[in-house]
Amino acid sequence: MNQTWKKDSRKSIALRRPLERQVPAGPQGRPLKISQYYGENVFYVLESKSLKKETREALGDVLSGKKTLTKEMANDVAGVVLDWALEKGVTHFCHWFQPLTGDTAEKHDSFLSIEAGRPIEKLSASQLIQGEPDASSFPSGGTRSTFEARGYTTWDLTSPIFIRDGLNGKTLYIPTAFVSYHGDALDAKTPLIRSNNSLGKNATKFLTTAGFKDVDHVQVTCGVEQEYFLVDKIFAQDREDIIMTGRSLIGSLTSRNQQLEDHYFGTIPDRVLAFMQDVEIELYRLGIPAKTRHNEVAPGQFELAPIFTEANVANDQNKLVMSTLRQVADRHGFLCMLHEKPFKGINGSGKHLNWSMSDNKGRNLLEPSKTPHENTTFLAIVAVVCQAVFKRSIALRASIASHSNDHRLGANEAPPSIISVFLGDTLTKILETLIADHAYTPEEQKILDLGANQLANLLKDNTDRNRTSPFAFTGNKFEFRAVGSSASIGLPLAVLNAAVSDSFAAATTKLETYLSSGLKIQEALQKLTKEIYKECKAIVFNGDGYSSDWVKEAEKRGLPNYRTTPDSLIAFGEKKNHEFLTTQNVFTESELHSLNNVSLERYIKYRSIEVQGMKKLVDRFVLPAAFAYKNELAQTVYHSKEISCPADVELSRLTSLAHHLKEIDGIYKQLNDTWAKTHHGTEEEVAKKIANEIMPLVEKIATECNVLEDSIPESYWPLPSYFDLLFLR
Repeated sequence: MNQTWKKDSRKSIALRRPLERQVPAGPQGRPLKISQYYGENVFYVLESKSLKKETREALGDVLSGKKTLTKEMANDVAGVVLDWALEKGVTHFCHWFQPLTGDTAEKHDSFLSIEAGRPIEKLSASQLIQGEPDASSFPSGGTRSTFEARGYTTWDLTSPIFIRDGLNGKTLYIPTAFVSYHGDALDAKTPLIRSNNSLGKNATKFLTTAGFKDVDHVQVTCGVEQEYFLVDKIFAQDREDIIMTGRSLIGSLTSRNQQLEDHYFGTIPDRVLAFMQDVEIELYRLGIPAKTRHNEVAPGQFELAPIFTEANVANDQNKLVMSTLRQVADRHGFLCMLHEKPFKGINGSGKHLNWSMSDNKGRNLLEPSKTPHENTTFLAIVAVVCQAVFKRSIALRASIASHSNDHRLGANEAPPSIISVFLGDTLTKILETLIADHAYTPEEQKILDLGANQLANLLKDNTDRNRTSPFAFTGNKFEFRAVGSSASIGLPLAVLNAAVSDSFAAATTKLETYLSSGLKIQEALQKLTKEIYKECKAIVFNGDGYSSDWVKEAEKRGLPNYRTTPDSLIAFGEKKNHEFLTTQNVFTESELHSLNNVSLERYIKYRSIEVQGMKKLVDRFVLPAAFAYKNELAQTVYHSKEISCPADVELSRLTSLAHHLKEIDGIYKQLNDTWAKTHHGTEEEVAKKIANEIMPLVEKIATECNVLEDSIPESYWPLPSYFDLLFLR
C-alpha cells in the first residue's frame, strides 16, 4: 500500500457518514417503543396462544422434567411454528448448534415439499426434533473417524426458536444440541444443560434441607458483558494477519493510546453509535435484552451488556450477539474484532460472565439482604461457591484457556491466570469473624457528602470493586472476569455449575448430619459455613491481582498458576482435576478426553496459522519495505561522500537499520529451525513446545518489526498502522 493509497483511504474514511437504520414503526409511521417490537422474531412455545392448552401444559411438564416429549406434542408445535414462520415470510429452516469449533453451525433446508406432484410448505415433527449433520467434519477429539459420519442434532426446548433476516429472505432457526452417533456430546450446549440440571437439583436439596420448604426448583442465571473492537474495513482488509488470525501480529503503538484515560465512557463516535443502535434493533427483535452500550478503555474498544436471564438461553443469546455484531459491523463498513488481544500494548477484551442462582419464588440466592451477617443461608451459599472455586480452580482455569486468552490474562486490566475469589472487605470480615468465633459489628452505612447542595448525597457501598480479580463478588452475584471475549460461555458455565453443584451436594450431607445431631437450622448453617470457609479461605484475595507480590503469595497459599493453555489443559487432563464433572453427570470420561484433545489440537492449529502469518508478513511486507528504505539511505550516503558532504546522520540510520534487519534474519532462521523440530511427539508435547519455544520467537520478531515500523518512512511502510486501525472511523 503506497502513501497515495493510504492518503486516499484516510480521506474516504473522513468522508464516511453514519449509516441510518429505520427504527421499527407502527401503522401511522411513528417509531415503536422497544417493548412493542421486542421478541417479534421469537417463538416462545409456552406463551403461544395458537398451541392447544393441553399441549402447552404438557410441554411445561417436559421442561420441568416431569414428562418426555412425544411426537404428538412435536406435531402440534411444528404446525403452529410453520404457520407463524410462513406468515412472516420465512422460506427455510435450520438446526442451529454449537460444535466444538467455538462457533455456531447451521444447514438450511427449505419448507418446500412435493406431495402428490404438488408443491407445499411443510415442517414435520421429525424435522423439528432431529437433524443429521455430518459429524466427521466437526472436531471430535478422536472419538469419531472420518468414515464414521453420522451425528444428530436434537431440539432444545429450553431455548426459543427464532427468525433471522437475510438480504433476500428469512430463515427459521431451531436451537439444538449436537451429539455423536453413540450419544456423546460434540457441542457446548449439551454439557451446559446437564450442569444446569445438576446444580438445580443439588441447590434445591440444600435449600429444602435448610428449611426453605417452598423451593422446588433452582435455576442458574447470568448476564454476559461482551467487549469488542471496531476497525474500518478499508484498513482491516489490508492487514492479512488481522483477517486470518483475528489479531495484529505486528504493530507499533501510537504516541497516544489509553494513557490519558479519555476513551472509557467517552462520547460514542457517530458512526459507532449508529452501528450500536442498529445492533440493538436486531437484538431486540430476537428477544435479546441489550441494556448497556459504552466506550471501553482502549481506543476503538466498546462494550455491550444484557439483562440477566436463564443460563442456557444466555449462552445462545451471547452467540447471537457475537454474530450480530460481526454482521452489522460489515454493513456499517467496520470489522468487528472479538479476539482477546487484537492489539499489543493496550487493553484486551473479555467477556465478563455475571453468574447467580434464583429459586422458583424469584429469590436471588446471592442477595445478601440488609443484614448479611445475620443471613446464615446467604453466608453458607457464599462459602459453598468459594469452596467450589478453591477445589476446582484447575478445571475453571482450563475452561477459559485458549491461544487468544493467553495474550490477555495478566495484562492491561485483565485478571491473572491465578484463579482467586474477591469477596470485598465487608463480606470477608463477616466470614473471618465467624470462623474466629467473634461477634461481627456492622458499620453504619456511610453517606458521601459531596459538598454541593445541587448534588444528591450518595449511599456508599459496603465494598469497592476489584477489576484485577478473576472471580469477584459484586453485590448480589459473582463475576467470572477471566472468560475471553471470543469464547463460548458454555464450557466455563458448565464447569462452574458442576463445581458448585458438587460443593452443594457435600454441604447438604454435612447439614443433614448437623441437623440430625439436634442442632437448629441457624446453628447448623453457621457451623457449616465456618467449616467450609476455613477449608477454602486461601482462595479469597481482595488485593491487587496484577502485583508480583500476589504471584509469590498465591504460591505460598498453594494456588496453581498455569500461564499457558497447554499447561492448564494438561493439568485438567488428570483424573483428579476433572472427576467431579463425571460424578455430577455433566461429562462422560470419553467426552472429557475428546474435549481436551480438541482444545489442544485447536491450540496447535491456531498457533500454526499465526506462525505462518508472521512469516508471510516478514517476507512479503516488512523486509521489502526495509530493503527499499535501506537502498535509499545507502544511495544517499554514497552520493554525499562523492561530493564530500557529511552524512553522519544518514549513516547512523543505515547502520541501525542494518542491525535490526540482521536481528530479524537471525530470529527468523531460529524460528524456522525450531518450527521444523516442533511437530514430533504427542499433542501435549507439541503444544508445550509451541507455547514455550515458538511463541517467544514470534514475539521477538514482532518487536523487531515494530522498531522498523517506527524507523521507516510511512511512504515505504505497506501496512495500515495502529493509528489507522484504532483512531480512524
